[in-house]
Amino acid sequence: MRPAPEHVTVGEQLFYLLQPPLEEMLSSSALCLPARPYPYQLAGVAFLVPRRSALLADEMGLGKTMQAIVALRILLHMGAARRVLIVCPKPLVTNWLRELSFWAPEVPAEVVSGDYETRRRVWHLSHCPVKLVNYELLTRDADDIARLAHPFDLVLLDEAQRIKNRDSRTAQVARQLPRLRSWALTGTPIENHCDDLVSLFEFLDPGRLPPSIGPKELQSMTAPYVLRRVREDVLSDLPPRVNRDTYVELTPAQRHSYELAEREGIVRLGSLGQLITVRHVFELILRLKQICNFDPATGESGKLEQLRADLAEVVAHRRKAIVFSQWVEPLEVLARQLAEFGPLVYHGRVPPAHREQILRRFRDSSAYSLLLMSYGAGSVGLNLQCANYVFLFDRWWNPAVEEQAIHRVHRIGQKDPVIVTRYLVPDTVESRIAAILERKRALSEQILHRQTASSGLTQEELFSLFGLETHVHRVARTG
Repeated sequence: MRPAPEHVTVGEQLFYLLQPPLEEMLSSSALCLPARPYPYQLAGVAFLVPRRSALLADEMGLGKTMQAIVALRILLHMGAARRVLIVCPKPLVTNWLRELSFWAPEVPAEVVSGDYETRRRVWHLSHCPVKLVNYELLTRDADDIARLAHPFDLVLLDEAQRIKNRDSRTAQVARQLPRLRSWALTGTPIENHCDDLVSLFEFLDPGRLPPSIGPKELQSMTAPYVLRRVREDVLSDLPPRVNRDTYVELTPAQRHSYELAEREGIVRLGSLGQLITVRHVFELILRLKQICNFDPATGESGKLEQLRADLAEVVAHRRKAIVFSQWVEPLEVLARQLAEFGPLVYHGRVPPAHREQILRRFRDSSAYSLLLMSYGAGSVGLNLQCANYVFLFDRWWNPAVEEQAIHRVHRIGQKDPVIVTRYLVPDTVESRIAAILERKRALSEQILHRQTASSGLTQEELFSLFGLETHVHRVARTG
């Protein structure tokens, strides 16, 4: 455990220098772990423990929650922390409680919830060492928190991209929390601009970064406080993954329908003037993306023709493939059009009682080579290492969701290389969206020296897809 090189007192240096090795601490009876962490996870714990300011920015799925829990458990046992506040999105509170009970069973934890009087008693009267609160209640109880008699020894923000907008109420309240240590967890430390990371550091280490800072300076000034690993860095047991971008031309009928829909849609958007909203732009994008899949008049599809040829090769080599789509309707069409491959279909409308049976057939039977799956149904909680090929029939708005889907196949237990094919239609809204997301990936890689899945599109980027930047400013001013 080595603290960041700057702003560390001699006493702190000696304190951590005199601690026993991390492995020895974790092997003691008081800190016995229920499962053996990977070496990179132990490195993450060793990164967090000595730091007053730390951003753990590992890619999704590498166990940031577990690393943080083990680190705060060590702080509690060392006597370096007695009052810990964990802030997370509301849906993740239950997950944090479950992970705490698994990785730190002796550490009491309490959720701040209920009506105002109940929450006030928890803030001011409870001596539970670990408190959990969601972001919404944090902002609602800001005044009560400001009146606490003692600061928190540690405040940890999960999904810390919630404070990327420095002027938001959430970011302002987070910066005002009384605390001695500031940790943050996020798989997307830079979603759109360098300012995202600057805003995070206004919580982590106020005053460290000047208001105007370039990417190179930002990287050098934040590096000692940021730990970023991606799957390829740390999962040495994982076979390689190959990404292929396949550009598919629309059929003549599709191109005619697409150009007509885009022209008419842009005219309509322009006619709305100051009444235009993101919803109007979103509706046009959805319509155009659906035409890129299938022509509404004839049912023709350039993507379908390419997919059929690709699947024939997969089946010829006795491999299995998963095809992902954003919508259920294209999956149903594909099931009919690809009947010769005997496809299985798995999406949110499939009755829960039938889902496990479908997955079991795909995993265990050589008779089934193709699974058609929606992103929503296949993004979390499934192990499908039996497949080697993944086809993204259409692209999700947020590549992080695509990565979740791909990780159902490319995960520990996979024995063979995984081939990921992403279909894109040139000269359409699909290719324009992909170009924006790639620029955002490049920005993040420049600063963090790591490839990361960028977030979805901002309002400005949505409008820019149709040359409507001027309307964005009118919407912003009138809003």
